[in-house]
Amino acid sequence: MSLFEHKEFDQHEQVVFCHDKETGLKAIIAIHDTTLGPSLGGTRLWNYASSAEALTDVLRLSRGMTYKSALAGLPLGGGKAVIIGDAKKIKTPELFRAYGRFVNSLSGRYITAEDVNIRTTDIEIVAEETSYVAGTTGKAGDPSPHTALGTYLGLKIAAKHKFGSDELKGLKIAIQGLGAVGYDFAKYCANEGARLFVTDINEEACERAEKELGATVVGLEEIYGLDVDVYAPCALGATINDATLEQMKAKIIAGSANNQLATVAHDKIVSDMGILYAPDYVINAGGVIHVCSEAASMSRAETDQRVRDIYNTLDTIFTRAEQENRPTGEIADELAREVIAKAKAKQA
Repeated sequence: MSLFEHKEFDQHEQVVFCHDKETGLKAIIAIHDTTLGPSLGGTRLWNYASSAEALTDVLRLSRGMTYKSALAGLPLGGGKAVIIGDAKKIKTPELFRAYGRFVNSLSGRYITAEDVNIRTTDIEIVAEETSYVAGTTGKAGDPSPHTALGTYLGLKIAAKHKFGSDELKGLKIAIQGLGAVGYDFAKYCANEGARLFVTDINEEACERAEKELGATVVGLEEIYGLDVDVYAPCALGATINDATLEQMKAKIIAGSANNQLATVAHDKIVSDMGILYAPDYVINAGGVIHVCSEAASMSRAETDQRVRDIYNTLDTIFTRAEQENRPTGEIADELAREVIAKAKAKQA
């Protein structure tokens, strides 16, 4: 299948395949849309089963970044990059410098930052070869605290729409993934009196949540079928699919992971099941807002306010979805496209 016929190709402006023989670097950079500004999105390092799987992921992620920035009111377009390989084996300074040279060759059309398996220290090595990076130490830094805050606030407005109050006390929340974002999100929920059920491939993270947050640790596959109020996917994507939905009892899906729905069709399936879904690229926008504070020189106060506005943006989406009896993801996509269309009209 060629790129232009790929099911996830959405009129992407540019897709760059990067290979460096000396370091073994294999990467794909996808620039979806630059109407609102240069494309910004993190670089993900993952041991994909195939390059085809990596391409599908980067195309979906970059489109989500366009919509994410549009609904967050940021002067940025959408892009994303993936590096193919085992993070425990391929990470070297030379590989990140090679990757930095590819980023630099795009002359600012793509600005990168950290994502799964990429840390601030890695991005700082990339920055040795290009200025088109964000989220470095001494500037914006780690975006995960703002991602967690936005996700927490997004869950609160979801609870208000579904249960009549944005208080989380007493709610049973199943959290899948206890990385930097997932753990901070779990702390917010625990501090408000929610009952937590958690899982992660990292046993130490689960033990920490059990000890510090009073969470109940469950199996990796057990998380889907729990009798809880909220399912919060905070790891990788596509965990909302035919198999998991058959098990799901939660009435809200609200988490920080990207590409939570396995397919676009699952947006309507979830809606028809009576589950309120917080569109992932809206609820997890705190990270890109944080990174944008460096790229667009936003003050800390403005950054914090934009993160807190995630609550209001989701309120608008949920309200419109209820009024029009339409899936929340469909509404979010429509609103994002409206923002982009207005910007294009002004540029014409």
